[in-house]
Amino acid sequence: MKASSGNQGSPPCFLRFPRPVRVLSGAEAELKCVVLGEPPPTVVWEKGGQPLAASERLSFPADGAEHGLLLSGALPTDAGVYVCRARNAAGEAYAAAAVTVLEPPAPEPEPQPAERPLSPPGAGEGAPVFLTGPRSQWVLRGAEVVLECQVGGLPAPTLYWEKDGMALDEVWDSSHFALEPGRTEGRPGASLALRILAVRLPDSGVYVCHARNAHGHARAGALLQVHQPPESPPEDPDEVPKPVVEPLKCAPKTFWVNEGKHAKFRCYVMGKPEPEIEWHWEGRPLLPDRRRLMYRDRGGGFVLKVLYCQAKDRGLYVCAARNSAGQTLSAVQLHVKEPRFRFTRPLQDVEGREHGIAVLECKVPNSRIPTAWFREDQRLLPCRKYEQIEEGTVRRLIIHRLKADDEGVYLCEMRGRVRTVANVTVKGPILKRLPRKLDVFEGENAVLLVETCEAGVEGCWTRDGEDLPAICQSSSGHMHALVLPGVTREDAGEVTFSLGNSHTTTLLRVKCVKHHPPGPPLLVEMFKGHRNTVLLTWKPPEPAPETPFIYRLERQEVGSEDWIQCFSIVKAGAVEVPGDCVPSAGDYRFRICTVSEHGRSPHVVFHGSAHLVPTARLVAGLEDVQVYDGEDAVFSLLLSTAIQGTWFLNGEELKSHVPEGEVAPGALRYRVEKKGLQHTLTLQAVKHQDSGALVGFSCPGVQDSAALTIQESPVHILSPQDKVSLTFTTSERVVLTCELSRVDFPASWYKDGQQVEESESLVVKMDGRKHRLILPEAQVQDSGEFECRTEGVSAFFSVTVQDPPVHILEPREHVFVHAITSECVMLTCEVDREGAPVYWYKDGQEVEESDFVVLESEGTHHRLVLPAAQPPDGGEFQCVAGDERAYFTVTITDVSSWIVYPSGKVYVAAVRLERVVLTCELCRPWAEVCWTKDGEEVVESPALLLQKEDTIRRLVLPAVQLEDSGEYLCEIDDESASFTVTVTEPPVRIIYPRDEVTLVAVSLECVVLTCELSREDAPVRWYKDGLEVEESEALVLQSDGPRRRLVLPAAQPEDGGEFVCDAGDDSAFFTVTVTAPPERIVHPAARSLDLQFGAPGRVELRCEVAPAGSQVRWYKDGLEVEASDALQLGAEGPVRTLTLPHAQPEDAGEYVCETRDEAITFNVSLAEPPVQFLAPEAAPSPLCVAPGDPVMLSCELSRAGALVFWSHNGRPVQEGEGLELHAEGPRRVLCIRAADPAHAGLYTCQSGAAPGAPSLSFTVQVAEPPPVKLVSELTPLTVHEGDDATFRCDVSPPDADITWLRNGAIVTPGPQLEMAQNGASRTLTVRGCQLGDAGTVTARAGGTATSARLHVRETELLFLRRLQDVRVEEGQDVCLEVETGRVGAAGTVRWVRGGVPLPSDSRLATTQDGHVHRLLIHGVVPADQGTYGCESHHDRTLARLSVRPRQLRVLRPLEDVTITEGGSATFQLELSQEGVTGEWARGGVRLQQGPKCQIHAEGHTHHLVLSGLGLADSGCISFTADALRCAARLTVKEAPVTIVQGPQDLEVTEGDTATFECQLSQALADITWEKDGRPLTPSPRLRLQALGTRRLLQLRRCGPMDAGTYSCTVGMARAGPVHLVVRERKVSVLSELRSVHAREGDGATFECTLSEVETTGSWELGGRPLRPGGRIRIRQEGKKHFLVLSDLCVEDAGEVRFQAGPAQSVAQLEVEALPLQMCRRPPREKTVLVGRRAVLEVTVSRSGGQVCWLREGIELCPGDKYELRSHGPTHSLVIHDVRPEDQGTYCCQAGRDSAHTQLLVEGS
Repeated sequence: MKASSGNQGSPPCFLRFPRPVRVLSGAEAELKCVVLGEPPPTVVWEKGGQPLAASERLSFPADGAEHGLLLSGALPTDAGVYVCRARNAAGEAYAAAAVTVLEPPAPEPEPQPAERPLSPPGAGEGAPVFLTGPRSQWVLRGAEVVLECQVGGLPAPTLYWEKDGMALDEVWDSSHFALEPGRTEGRPGASLALRILAVRLPDSGVYVCHARNAHGHARAGALLQVHQPPESPPEDPDEVPKPVVEPLKCAPKTFWVNEGKHAKFRCYVMGKPEPEIEWHWEGRPLLPDRRRLMYRDRGGGFVLKVLYCQAKDRGLYVCAARNSAGQTLSAVQLHVKEPRFRFTRPLQDVEGREHGIAVLECKVPNSRIPTAWFREDQRLLPCRKYEQIEEGTVRRLIIHRLKADDEGVYLCEMRGRVRTVANVTVKGPILKRLPRKLDVFEGENAVLLVETCEAGVEGCWTRDGEDLPAICQSSSGHMHALVLPGVTREDAGEVTFSLGNSHTTTLLRVKCVKHHPPGPPLLVEMFKGHRNTVLLTWKPPEPAPETPFIYRLERQEVGSEDWIQCFSIVKAGAVEVPGDCVPSAGDYRFRICTVSEHGRSPHVVFHGSAHLVPTARLVAGLEDVQVYDGEDAVFSLLLSTAIQGTWFLNGEELKSHVPEGEVAPGALRYRVEKKGLQHTLTLQAVKHQDSGALVGFSCPGVQDSAALTIQESPVHILSPQDKVSLTFTTSERVVLTCELSRVDFPASWYKDGQQVEESESLVVKMDGRKHRLILPEAQVQDSGEFECRTEGVSAFFSVTVQDPPVHILEPREHVFVHAITSECVMLTCEVDREGAPVYWYKDGQEVEESDFVVLESEGTHHRLVLPAAQPPDGGEFQCVAGDERAYFTVTITDVSSWIVYPSGKVYVAAVRLERVVLTCELCRPWAEVCWTKDGEEVVESPALLLQKEDTIRRLVLPAVQLEDSGEYLCEIDDESASFTVTVTEPPVRIIYPRDEVTLVAVSLECVVLTCELSREDAPVRWYKDGLEVEESEALVLQSDGPRRRLVLPAAQPEDGGEFVCDAGDDSAFFTVTVTAPPERIVHPAARSLDLQFGAPGRVELRCEVAPAGSQVRWYKDGLEVEASDALQLGAEGPVRTLTLPHAQPEDAGEYVCETRDEAITFNVSLAEPPVQFLAPEAAPSPLCVAPGDPVMLSCELSRAGALVFWSHNGRPVQEGEGLELHAEGPRRVLCIRAADPAHAGLYTCQSGAAPGAPSLSFTVQVAEPPPVKLVSELTPLTVHEGDDATFRCDVSPPDADITWLRNGAIVTPGPQLEMAQNGASRTLTVRGCQLGDAGTVTARAGGTATSARLHVRETELLFLRRLQDVRVEEGQDVCLEVETGRVGAAGTVRWVRGGVPLPSDSRLATTQDGHVHRLLIHGVVPADQGTYGCESHHDRTLARLSVRPRQLRVLRPLEDVTITEGGSATFQLELSQEGVTGEWARGGVRLQQGPKCQIHAEGHTHHLVLSGLGLADSGCISFTADALRCAARLTVKEAPVTIVQGPQDLEVTEGDTATFECQLSQALADITWEKDGRPLTPSPRLRLQALGTRRLLQLRRCGPMDAGTYSCTVGMARAGPVHLVVRERKVSVLSELRSVHAREGDGATFECTLSEVETTGSWELGGRPLRPGGRIRIRQEGKKHFLVLSDLCVEDAGEVRFQAGPAQSVAQLEVEALPLQMCRRPPREKTVLVGRRAVLEVTVSRSGGQVCWLREGIELCPGDKYELRSHGPTHSLVIHDVRPEDQGTYCCQAGRDSAHTQLLVEGS
C-alpha cells in the first residue's frame, strides 16, 4: 500500500459521509459525500479493495466538493461495502457505506406450469431478518416453556440464545435447558427453539436470540416470568433441609432510619441449584408494591427497598433462600425514628377513577407552617393539574384529570424534611403502569411491563410518538411486555403504552458503558527499500478490538520533537512510505498506533530511521522585479519541499554556500537566503547599468527565471530625517531648512495644513538642494506645524514661539498675613509686564476662582482675595509668574464656639401631620450653618423650610410624616447641634360600626360589609371564622377613603359565618347568614295540565322557574328521562322545555317537571288522524282482461295498520275461490288468479266499517280476445363476431303479445338483447354478437311459432399498439396502454401480472375507449414492480414495469444572488417531493427563523428571505435535506456613497457662524470640503463634523475672506458649488451709558445696548483700557454690555468709555471719598524682650489710606530703627532691636481716628 502526505495545505476531511442504501433489484442506488482539502483531493471509489471504473451502469458525478457514485439497474451482485478514498499532497481520508440490493417482494413467475415458490421475506442475500420472534410468557413454577424464533437471510444465519446477557452455557444452572431446531415449514432460513423443562423461579429473566451472518447481526428478545403456584404442597415437617450456608444463630441486625427516608436491605445468596428467594415481614410474605421494591442488582445480590419509611413499616424483615438442598435465613430489625415535630393528621391512601379527581388532605400543627407537595421525588407546583389549598392548618392537594401515570406515592413535607406519605391508586383500564423512568446501560436489555384489567386486549407501544416493531411486543392475558434487547442510544426516549384513551409513559435513558481503548500493534518492523522508499510492517493487536479500528502512522524528523500524522490504514499489516510523503530531505523515524471509537492505543515506534528525499515542484515562481536606482532587488520563489538550489545571474552561477558575495570584485553584491520552502536572492544597491539582467534558479525538477528593470530614483529628503522641534522667543529670527536629494527640485511649504504665502514676516528661499523658510521676527502666533512637501515625501518642523520671561517686582520677601474668621484677606503680587500669565497656588495646588476665592488682575497687579476667610483657608500661598514665585503665609484665627443653644442633644416626639420646629442659636448673625438628616444634607421644599433670623436658625416641618423620623444636625465648622425626631401614627379607631352587625341574605344576593376607620391609609385585615380571607371572584375587598368593604357579589349559603374587620388597634364584627331561595315553578300556574297532540307530530312541554338558575328533573310515568335525539331537554334563562320532535302514540303518558321545592304534571295524549287513500288518488279506468288472465287491484292507505273491507257488486268479498287479499304495509291488494266472466263487475275497498268511511272503486271487464297468429316468418342470419343481428316478424292483431326464445329458452330483454315493437312488426336484436350467441331464435304468438338460425363468424382481435417497458419512481401514477384492431366486447381483453389476473385493488383501474385499452396504477409501490401483460384470444403483449425508490431531486436549483448592502435577498428552491424538512445554512452555520431571516415552505417550494444584509453576510447559502444539498453564492456589494441632500447657499453677517450641511447615504464615509477649488482642513475657526449620515462644515466668526464658493466631494459624488456671502456688520448704540455717582467702597454698574448680537467691545476708564479681573467685571448678555466696578476708591473717578467698532458711548464716574477709619486696632499694651523686633499693626477702612505713627506725640520717620509698611488697608510699624529706651506710648492716626499702644520692654 502506498500513500503520500505533507505538512503543506490541509489533508482531506469528510464534511458529510455517504449513507447506507437499501434498494430493490433493478432500481438506482446512489451514494453521496462531501470532502474538502487543500489542494482539492482526488476521489476514488473502491469495492472489495479494488478501484471502480466508470461504465454504462456505474458513474461518478461530482459537483465541487460533492462526490457521488450512481449505480443504475442494481443487481444482487452489486451489494457490498463501497469505499470513497480521498487523497492529496497533505494526506488521505476515507469513508464507507453499504449498498443492500433486495429482491422484489412479488417477482414475476415463469410461464411454465411448474413455477418456483416465491422467496419469503429475508430469503434474499442480506443481513438476518427475524420472521417470527420469541414471545414473552408468564408461567407457574414447574411448567414447560418453549421459546422459538425463525430468521431469514442469505447466507443462512447462525443462531444462539442468551439469558440476561450471558450465554446459556455460562448460566450457573442450565441443565434443564435444551436447544432444538425449529419448524421452518418448508421456508428457507434458520430456526432455533429453546426448551426449558420444569421451570424454576430463578429461570425468570430476559432471553435473547441472536442471528449473525456475513452481512450483519439481528436479535429479538422475550421475557419469562415464573410465579409461585397459589397453593404449594407443604414440605415434610420431619425432613430437615440441607442448608446452603449455615443459618444465623445470633440476634438479627438492627437498622435505624428517619421517617420519610428510604431503607435498603441486600442479601447475597449462593447455592446449586440456584436458590429461590422470598422476603417476609413480621412472619408474613411480602409482595412488591409501590413502596416495596424487590429486585436483583448487577452484583447478583437480592435487594428489598422500602421507600419513604413510616412508623407502620417498623418490624422484622427476613430474606429466606431455599433450593432442593436446603434453606437459609437472614433477618434485620427495622426501627423508624419519628420526628418530634409531626403532622397532627397524616395523609391517607386514596383511590380515584381515571379522568376523575383525587383529594389528599393532612393537617399541620400551626397554620403558619409552610408545606410543599411531592410526587415521589418530583416537587409539585400549583397549577390546573395540581390544585393546592391551605385553609388554616389544613393542607389539601387536588389532582385533576387523573391518568394512569398519576398513580404513585405522594408526600407533604414541612420544614426539617418532616413528611407524611400516601398512595394514590388510579382505577382504569391499566392496572400496573410503567415506572416513571428506566435507566439501562448501553448494550443491556430493557424490559417494560404493563398489566391491564381485561385480558386479551390489544395495546399499542410507541417511542417518541412512533410505533415500535411488533417483534419487540408480547401479550398474554392481562400482561403486556416490551423487550428491547441490547439497547443503544437511539433507543432512548419516551416509551408509551396506550390502551384506548388510557396511557402510561416512562422515560427510557440509556447510559454509556465505559470502553477500553484498543491495544497497540505488535511486531513492528522497518525495511529500507530502494528508490527512496521504506517498508513498514506490523501485526494486529491482541486481543483484537471488539469494534472496527484503523492504524494511524506518524513521522518525526531526526533532531525534531514534533510527530506529524502521515495517513491512516484500514486493515493492511504493511505500508510503503515513499519520499513524496515528507516535506524535505532528511532522516525520519516512524511510529504507529491503533484507533477505534473507544480511543487510541499507546504508540509503538519503529526501530531505526530512513533517509527520504521529496520531489520538488514549483508552488510560486519567480516574477520580474522593477526597482529604483540604488535600491535592493529581491527575487523569491516557493517550492513544494525543502531542497537546495542554485541561483544564476546573466547565466553566471552564484555561490550559494556563502550568505553574501560579489559577482566580480567591485561589482554588484548579492545575498542568498533559504527559509523553509522559500528561496530568496537579494541584489544590493543596483545601478542603472544593471537594468535588463536575467536571474535564474535551478534545482532537481525545477528551473525558473525573471528579469530586472531599473528606474530612475525618486526624490527623497536628505535632512531632516525625523521631525524637528524648535523653540524661540518673540522677535527672534527663525530659519527652517530642508535638503532634498535633487538639485533645484521644487518643494512647497505648509503651516498647519495650509500652504504658506510669502510676506514681509515670512520668506521662502531655494538654494540648490536646500529649501529655507525664514521668519525675520517671530511672534507667538507663528507657532505651529510646518511642512516642506515634495513628491510623496515631507519634512516636518514643530515651531514654538514664546514670550520673554516674567519677573516679580513686589513682594520680594515672604509675606505673613494674620486674620480672624470671616475677615477679608487680600494677597497682592506685582509683575514687570502687563498681560503676563500669573497663577496662584495654595499648599502646592493651583487655586481656582469661586465664591470663596476671588482672583483679580489690574495692569501689572494681581490679587487673591478671601472675602470671608475661614480657618481652613489658612495656609501657604504662592504667586507664580514664569519661573519666579512670591510666598504668602496666611493664618486665620477661629472663635471659641459658634453654637449658643442647644448645648445638648434634643429629643422631639410628634404625631403624624403635626408641626415640628427645630431651633439653633449661634453666636454670630452672619454665620452659615448646614442642616443634615441621617447624614445627608437636607433640601428645602414646601415640606421642609429653613429659616434664618439674626442669630437664630430654624428647620420647620409644617406637616411631619412617618418618613421624617431621624436624627437632624445643625452643623457649623466642627460643631453641631443634634435633634432626634420620632414620628408616630395616631391610633386607628373604627368609627362605624361600634356594635356587632347581623346580616341575613338570600342566596345569590349581593352582601356588603362596610367598616369606616379614623384614618384613610390605615391597613385592615378581614377574617372569616378565624381565617384570613383571600380575594377572589366570589369575595371582593374594596377601599374607599376611610371606608373598607367586603363584598360577596353572589352570596351562597356556605358563605355565611362570622366576619371580622381587624384594624390593629380596633375590630368590627359581622354575622352573615345566607339562605337558599325556594325554587318555584312560576308558569304555568296550574300544577296539572291535560294536553292533547296529534301523532306523529312535535310535542313541547314548557315551564318557567324562579330563580333562573334552578335545576329541574323530568319524569315520564315515574321514571326520570334522559336527553336523546328523540327527547330533547332545553334550558334558556328561566324557561325549561321537554321536546319530542317526532312524537308517536307510545309517547303518550304522564310527564312531571320537578324542582327542589315544587313540581308540575303534564298529561299528554296523542290521537291518530283519520285514514285516507293515498294511491291511486282517483278511481282508475275500467280494467278489461281476457278469461284466464290474472287481475290485481291495489291501493295505498295513509296508515299501515288501518282495516279495509272489499266488496264485489255490493257483496263482501270472501277470500278463496280464486280470490286472494293481501296487506303489505299501507298497501292493500285483491288478486284474481284467473279471471272468468263471473269476476266482472264493480269492486270497492272501504276503510273501516263506519258509514261514510272513505272508499275506492275498481271496474273489471272480462271478454274473449281475438285469435293471435304470426303473419311472417323469421329469416336465418349470419354475422361477424361483434356485429349486431336483428330478427323480424309480423303478428296479428297488432297489439298481440309475442314471446321470443333462443335455443328453447325465453329471452329476457337486456343490454345485449333488445326487443322492439312497431305496429304489427316485432324485432329481436342481438347486440355485439359473440361466438356463444350462435343458435336458434324462435318467435311464438298464440298457438303459432316461427324459428331461424343465427350463425356467428369469429373475428381476430389483434393489438396494433403494444405495451412498452415503463420505468417510474415510487409514488407516481402509471398508465399501460394498448390499441386493438377493432373494438372488442367487454372481457375480450384481460390484463395480467406475471401471468396471473390482476388482484382486486383500489389502486388498479382498467378502462376501454373504443380501440384503446388502459391499465391505470395509482401511487405505485415497489411491490408493483414486475411484468404486465394484455391478452386477447388471438394476441398477447408484455412489458416490464420497474419501480425505483422515491428520489428527492431538485427541480429548480438555487441561483446566485448579488445584492447591495442593506437590501434583501430571496433564495428559492423547488424539490420533487412535498413535506421535506431541510436546513438552510450560510457559510456552514445553520440559519434560524428570526426578524432578518424568514424561512418557509409551500408545497414543493422552499423559500429563504434574508433582509438587512451587510458586507459580512456574503458567502455560500446552502439547503440540505437528507442526502440532498444545493448551494448558491450570496454576494453583498458595498452600496456606493451618494449625496442625498447637498449644501445650500448661505448669507451671514460678519462675525456670525456659517454652517454648510450635506447628507450622505452611508454613515461611514469620508467627505472632502473645498473652497474655491482648494481642499479645507480643520482649524480652531473651521470645524468639520460627522453626525451619522450628516456632514457639517462650520465657519466661526465669519469675515470677508470667508466669502466664496464651497463644494463637497465623496467618492465619485460631488455637490455644489454653493455660495457664501458675508455681510458687513453695522453696529450702533441703542442705549447710551449713564453717569454714576457712588461712595468710596461701593460698586458702580454701567450698561450699554448695541444693535447687534455677539459684537465685541472695549471699555476704558480715564483713558485706560479695562480688563476683567479683581474689582472689574465685564460681561455681555446678547446685545447688552455691562461693566461692574466694585470697592470703588477716589482714584477711580473719571470718564468711562465703551467702544464697539465705529460706535461708542461715554459716561462719567464720580466717587465720593469716605472718612478713613480704623477697622482693627493694635493692642493697648504690648510687651517685647530686649533685642527683639516689635510690630504694631492696624487695619483701616480702605486701601491707600494714609496713617501717621507717633511716639510720645512725635511723628516717627522710617529708618534703620523704624520701618513703616503698608499692604492694602493694613499698615504696620516695625521697631528693630528694641531697647529699654524704646519703651513708651505709640500712637497711630488715620484721619480723625487714632489708636494708642503702651510698649513695655523686658530684660536687660
